Amino acid sequence: VPEDQADKLLLASWGLPKAVLEKYHSLGVVRMFEWQAECLMLGQVLEGKNLVYSAPTSAGKTLVAELLILKRVLETRKKALLILPFVSVAKEKKCYLQ
Repeated sequence: VPEDQADKLLLASWGLPKAVLEKYHSLGVVRMFEWQAECLMLGQVLEGKNLVYSAPTSAGKTLVAELLILKRVLETRKKALLILPFVSVAKEKKCYLQ
């Protein structure tokens, strides 16, 4: 992330509602890794263009997907579909995102 865009590492700089930020903060998520912010700043990803990214297990891939989904749903007022690999993960995310 360029030095002049270091604020993009803070979740609060992405225009998310206060309730969403408070939920992330309660889970200890206040900042993103540089690679996560870079993903969100690529091309027209925030306008709905495709993004393919890869990272090791527990590296934070889900946060990127959640932020993209949340921003698109809030800005366009359309529904989103989040596909997860296991029923247990789907149940966990359902509770988390509610």
